[in-house]
Amino acid sequence: MNLMEIFSEVVVVVSVLLPMALLFVVGPSRLWTALSDLRPKLKEAAPGFMALGIVLGINSIARDTGNNLSWIVGVNITGFIHRLEGQFVANLQSMATPTLTSYFSAIYVFGYTFLLVFPLFAYLLHDDTQPLYETVAAYIINYSVGLVCYIAFVAYGPRNLIPELVKPLLYINWPHSQLLTSEVNTNTNVFPSLHTSMSVTVALLSYRFRDIYRRWVPIAWMLAISVAISTMYLGIHWLTDVVVGTVLAVISVVLAARFGDRLRRGMNRVTNDWIGDRAVAYVRRWLQND
Repeated sequence: MNLMEIFSEVVVVVSVLLPMALLFVVGPSRLWTALSDLRPKLKEAAPGFMALGIVLGINSIARDTGNNLSWIVGVNITGFIHRLEGQFVANLQSMATPTLTSYFSAIYVFGYTFLLVFPLFAYLLHDDTQPLYETVAAYIINYSVGLVCYIAFVAYGPRNLIPELVKPLLYINWPHSQLLTSEVNTNTNVFPSLHTSMSVTVALLSYRFRDIYRRWVPIAWMLAISVAISTMYLGIHWLTDVVVGTVLAVISVVLAARFGDRLRRGMNRVTNDWIGDRAVAYVRRWLQND
């Protein structure tokens, strides 16, 4: 199995879960009404999605160069983290069972992807674009701070530092998943846990906008907690990474809520300045065409 096959498997699973979740969370009648009026919403949300795409692109490009740079300017905190929390991850993993390993492996790959994608679709379908733009803004803050931290700090995960105590359960249970995870992360990029920060961000936003989609709140929190635990259970992250990732999530949501309008105007300016007025105009004309 190659990378494209693994990626296709994730896309298929999320594509199956997404409409089912939309029907359950948004509701059939509300979903049908929103879909029939989708083009204006896409037009208004386009700059935000473009800005998020730019940040993801920068992160992808900077991942390899940033890893090399971190060995020059970064501080190796692996030993400090290990001394701080001792054998916590090893003790957690000692409770491993085949069922739990399968569950947390699926959560780490499929559940996490679904958790991040669903709010973008659900909030896009809502009349008010504020929840969508706050979500996009919070994602951008998470990825931006995460990139800075990955350059400023060198940290190996527990499965790399103490392999005699902590096993790479994800790769043992699903060996081909390493093809996918190696494309988005390196062994020294564990502080903080972006899996945790992004997941908790979604959960916090689900509560902030609970009046919009009440059914989404327990689902988001269940998945977020599962993702956070999975990062440690699978031997990928330390407890410290998870705690700091949770703090980053809180900061991201607070900043996105407090400066929502300013961030929204900024995303429009960044999109127009970086991509150009012609590109934005082209997208908007395309959205207006029947």
